[in-house]
Amino acid sequence: MTKSQIKIYGAYWCPDCRRSKQFLAEHQIPYDWIDIEQDQAGELYVLEKNAGKRIIPTIEFGDGSILVEPSNAVLAAKLGLKMTAARNHYDLIVVGGGPAGLTAALYAAREGIDTLVIEASALGGQAAVTERLDNVPGFADGIQGAEFADQLRRQAERFGVEMLQAQDVVGLRSQGHYHLVGTADGREYSAHALLLASGSRYRRLGVPGENDYIGAGIHFCATCDGPFYRGLPVVVVGGGNSAAEESLFLANMAGHVTLLVRGSELKASRVIQEQVLRRPEISVRFNKEVIRFDGGGSKLKSVTIRDNLTGETEVIQPAGVFVFIGLTPNTAFLDPERVFLDQWGFVVTGYALNNGGKWPSGFEGRQPGLLETSVPGVFAAGDVRSGSTKQVASATGEGATAALLIREFLRGW
Repeated sequence: MTKSQIKIYGAYWCPDCRRSKQFLAEHQIPYDWIDIEQDQAGELYVLEKNAGKRIIPTIEFGDGSILVEPSNAVLAAKLGLKMTAARNHYDLIVVGGGPAGLTAALYAAREGIDTLVIEASALGGQAAVTERLDNVPGFADGIQGAEFADQLRRQAERFGVEMLQAQDVVGLRSQGHYHLVGTADGREYSAHALLLASGSRYRRLGVPGENDYIGAGIHFCATCDGPFYRGLPVVVVGGGNSAAEESLFLANMAGHVTLLVRGSELKASRVIQEQVLRRPEISVRFNKEVIRFDGGGSKLKSVTIRDNLTGETEVIQPAGVFVFIGLTPNTAFLDPERVFLDQWGFVVTGYALNNGGKWPSGFEGRQPGLLETSVPGVFAAGDVRSGSTKQVASATGEGATAALLIREFLRGW
């Protein structure tokens, strides 16, 4: 769909509007945002379509149809996102459709392994919302993240991988030699083997006001929300590769980018540091930490920052803030008593499961495979795995490795 084919009429104070925008952003579906608080014609349009009632969000599609206050499930159905699998049982279920999960799926399918991928958001994972990938082998001139994700999805589909989108996994259990995956719609799918490739999400600052203005001035995806700040000043929080790369992306459209770094230096790669520091559209401020967000009318108005050396505070007023301070694994659906996690919540695999020469229950007579978890037949790869490098190239490599290990595991059936 082109950008003009979906229009969301709403307001910043409307939580359902933010939810709908977030849903579309997660699935990389472009839309136009019309704030009826600022656009009188937009407000009149909403009143016209809702028999004089001011109901938002009112969402118009390219075919002329309208949805009013739709749930995510209704939106998914309208957009043609597949949310129910064809069968209840598969050889392999992959939880997560990022680079690791899709690579594993296509490798498995090529081996004749019947494979289902379940993804909560957009296929392609975080790679899909990265502006550009310059360090993936085989792409000499780099490749846009969305294009890389699309190519990977199409390749997996060519080998017959079945994929579900917009479907949250809420639980995992085992019954005999079968592993069962529960989804948010109440369904349950079983498989001989599972691959946990659910990835991670951007970590939040955890300061006052943050939760109040997410989607209303505070963002975690420059590719998704950067275009709303053309010509306006924005702040990026973080000092690593993600913060630096997204600052460069935002510098191409925002009026000015202020990069707030908590420490005294950037932790990004040297090449990216040099690019950031020579861009006149980017100001880097070291030893600065965000301590509070404030706003009005459910829209961010100001950010309070503190100098970590002097303790002095300062209030700045950017149009928007983009936070890139690390990753939190998507492992909330796992029982840590069964699937062992490290202290940060990432899935432990392979030799790291050895506890003083003792392996987890179920591994009598053998040790876990390289990417196998504490549950025999359940594997993990990519960003969700403890010790992974959190890089696209290594995620695809782990996905391929996991598929080959799963092939060997399934030969025992």
